[in-house]
Formats: sequence, C-alpha cells, structure tokens
Amino acid sequence: MTVAVGEGTRRRTSPAVGVTFGLGLLAWIAFVAWATDMGMAAGPGTMGLSSVGFLVMWTLMMAAMMLPTVAPLVSLYARSVQHRPGRLVMFGAGYVLAWASTGVVAFGLASLFDELAQERPGTAHGVAVVALAGCGVYQLTPMKRWCLRHCRSPIGHLLTYANYKGTTRDLRAGSHHGLLCIGCCWMLMVGLVVVGVMNLPVMLGLAVLIALEKRWRYGEHLARAVGVGAILFAIAVAFAAGLAPGLNHPDKPMPMDEMSGTAPLTNRR
Repeated sequence: MTVAVGEGTRRRTSPAVGVTFGLGLLAWIAFVAWATDMGMAAGPGTMGLSSVGFLVMWTLMMAAMMLPTVAPLVSLYARSVQHRPGRLVMFGAGYVLAWASTGVVAFGLASLFDELAQERPGTAHGVAVVALAGCGVYQLTPMKRWCLRHCRSPIGHLLTYANYKGTTRDLRAGSHHGLLCIGCCWMLMVGLVVVGVMNLPVMLGLAVLIALEKRWRYGEHLARAVGVGAILFAIAVAFAAGLAPGLNHPDKPMPMDEMSGTAPLTNRR
C-alpha cells in the first residue's frame, strides 16, 4: 500500500472527505432532532434512557463530533485503497465502533453520577471537581501528547496499516485509529458527562476544540491551554456546583451534614 502525495494530489479533494463530513452532519441532525423531540437538556445521568437507547445516542454523538476530525486520514486512506467503497466503509465502521464502545463506560459513569446527584449531592460535587481537574491534568501529560501527535500525523498510520492482512484489515485499521483518538480525547468525554451528556453547546465546543487540536498548527499548544482552563474550571465548580449539571440536580439542595462534614445534630432534652 503506497500513497503519493504530490502537488496535484493536494489540490484535489477526495470524494471520501465530502462523504465523511456529510455523515458527520447527518449524525448532528439526527442527534439534535432526537434531543429536541424528547425535550432533553443538560442534566445529570442518562436522561432516562435505557442502556440501548443511551448507546445509540452516544454513538450518534461520537459520530457527529469525531467524523469530521478524521476526514484528512480518510482522504489518504481512500487513495491508498484505490477508492474502493467497501474498504472505506469497513474503515469507517471500525472507527465508529471503537468510539461506540466507549458508550458502555459512559453509561456506567452517567448512571453512577445520577445516583450520586440524587442520594449524595455533596459527594457528587466533589466528584465533579476531581473529574474536571483530572481532565485538565491529563491534557498536560505525555500520553495526551503522544496520542495527539499520532492523530495529527496520518501518513505514519498508513505505513502501519499497509502491513495489515486479511478480510478484516480495514476494520482493524479504523478501530486502531479510533483507539488512538480515544486515548487523545477520553478525559474530554468524561468532562462532557460531568457537565451533562445532552449539553449541546458543550458538545459543539468540544467538537471544534478536538478538530483544532488535530488540525491547527498550534494544536498541541491549544491542548495544554485547555488543560489549564479545565483546572481553573474545576476550581470554579468547587464554589458553584451548578456549573456541573451532570452531577447536580437543581432541585436537590446539598444536605447541611454533607456540606459541613458532620452528622446532623439531634434534639437534646
């Protein structure tokens, strides 16, 4: 498998890029229509969805947010496989399946966060602060930089995928790249659950952020700036629990015993 990236090649836009962006746009439309129909807004937990419903919703979200960011690699991969539709479909399916699998973890986290918000709002508040701070710290780690650099350099992937053999090679190639993207962005998705899975403005913001991290020349600097920003946001949430609706029920005030860390006083005779 070889790829020649010449001057003429750079001037042409692969049809696969348009298809990738089109699928991402369709996923956005489907997700927004679904959320609007159900009257969903940013809030804690799974928003009343069953495990299957949540996984479908999560897969739509990930397809909407992540497919546009992988378009450059899809363009190169399309040329390397002579634009064979079947192989490109398998590559895309592997990528989406990798992200869809994270919905199992997201469902577990959302369910746990909902239970905490209902039963122990003080603990939920602390978890929100720790999760957001962890998101910020991860943005500054060598692992984040390593995954991001791999996502920013698709040519290197093609050299690896050229060695894949068998009928599932394209599916495995897509899954491999999906896993690298997960390594790059997983803590950002934890942050999304903290601020509410159905928080559309945050989803849009994260989609733009992830695209800039991967494609902008200053993407690595942006990732570090986002890390610092997430830590500052965690500090803000420490003083205002409402900033993290994924771990906060507005109609569920924090018990005084949790806020003070002491047991409630009993009446003395």
